[in-house]
Amino acid sequence: MGDEERFLERIPTWTLPAGDPTPGSVQPLQGEAGAPELVWLKPDPRAITTWAREMRVAREEVLLGRETGELVGALGRVGERFLDPSDALRRAALDGLPGWSGISSQMAVAVVDGMARDWTGPRLRGMVENEFPDSRVLHSFVPGAQPGQSERALGDPLLVQIVSGSVPGVSATALLRGLLVRSATVVKPGRGDLLLPLLWVRGIREEEPALARALGIHYWPGGTPAAAEVERAWLEEADRVVVYGGAGAVAAARDRIRPGVPLVAYPHRISVGLLGRERGGAPGSDRLLREAARALSLFDGRGCVTPQLLFVEEGGRWSGEEWGLHLAAAMEAEAAALPPGRLSADEAGRIQQIRGTAELRGAAGKGDRVWKGEGTAWTVILDPGEGLRGACPGRVVRVVPVADLAMVPRRLAELAPHLQTAALEVEEARRPALAELLARAGVPRITTLAATPWPPPWWHHDGEGPLRALVRWTDLDEAPPPDR
Repeated sequence: MGDEERFLERIPTWTLPAGDPTPGSVQPLQGEAGAPELVWLKPDPRAITTWAREMRVAREEVLLGRETGELVGALGRVGERFLDPSDALRRAALDGLPGWSGISSQMAVAVVDGMARDWTGPRLRGMVENEFPDSRVLHSFVPGAQPGQSERALGDPLLVQIVSGSVPGVSATALLRGLLVRSATVVKPGRGDLLLPLLWVRGIREEEPALARALGIHYWPGGTPAAAEVERAWLEEADRVVVYGGAGAVAAARDRIRPGVPLVAYPHRISVGLLGRERGGAPGSDRLLREAARALSLFDGRGCVTPQLLFVEEGGRWSGEEWGLHLAAAMEAEAAALPPGRLSADEAGRIQQIRGTAELRGAAGKGDRVWKGEGTAWTVILDPGEGLRGACPGRVVRVVPVADLAMVPRRLAELAPHLQTAALEVEEARRPALAELLARAGVPRITTLAATPWPPPWWHHDGEGPLRALVRWTDLDEAPPPDR
């Protein structure tokens, strides 16, 4: 078998405006059992400079003059293909995600359906218009709020986005955001999120080939000098940088960008749920438990919107222990309907450690109790302690009994910089007051358990408009009369 045939058997993790890879630039990726054999591209930094220049030119030619409606329509046509059972893009996504991302085939269906719903034309249009009521501002000057003033919003020439998480679909959404603000866009996906952005580029090439000239996907593994060299080369070319990841990833990017280049950070976040005493054992509690189990199980617990803490209010029909018992039954049923996927050895070890610590606390009379599924499938921990313990991997949730939900925002104060979503499940009369307390505590999104896993595309991501975070504004003052 020749070198070319062997290369074709391995799957590249990039799509860039480049010719054939130079000898020695294609590097194998260490994979797990059942995963496809992947390779990554380690180019000479001078090649990255050339690609960046070509993408900036493509932006001028194919993005800047395109009206918002036309661009949304083109991207929406690709997004809708992921919802069409007969389409090759959807079939490739459903066939490939279990191997590429380590999720079950049932989870692949749930993820593609949930993500692609927000990639359709109407949802993309809603995202744009929510942040730019006059969406023409993204392709021309429009009248501003003050007399005699016009304004224009424009993305930077080259946007580099580093996505270090493993939730499938996040990188594809990042790619769309960049294109919508008319930036040539390079996305480095997380290891578990490689397939969908690569399929997106395939779809764009089939629907609107010119647009593909202004975008690129380029994966590099972390923790090696070779990868650090590639990351540094892209960051030195970037006119704006977005980082999805932990403090270390954000700090590393900040150290490598040019002075004055804006950096938008989406660090790891923690989400919670608040369940009122009136909801336990009441009509609809079975549905609520199913919604909780689904929110906890989607993405196998890896999403920033996954509630890791459920505060349950005592004084109703169910005690904290009864909440835990009923939730455990719902998690077991959800594991049958939406089987968990592949965990790393580190994740599985951490789950066992978390379980063991809680069991020791229970044996010591601290009140902790553990319910668990087969292997590391799911874990529910009754945690009556005053402190808020660290983040949990996989499908692990802590049930925290409280006397009054109004106490919860104060307890969340120590997590304020890391809060993402709060699922608030109380009777309607209590909702406004508790929502106000949560907002003051720094929670950027308050919703229901059913809606928790799927923020709409127009949400304020971490409290800010995700498209507005990617643009610069230009004000144009009306010229004075000649005889002034």
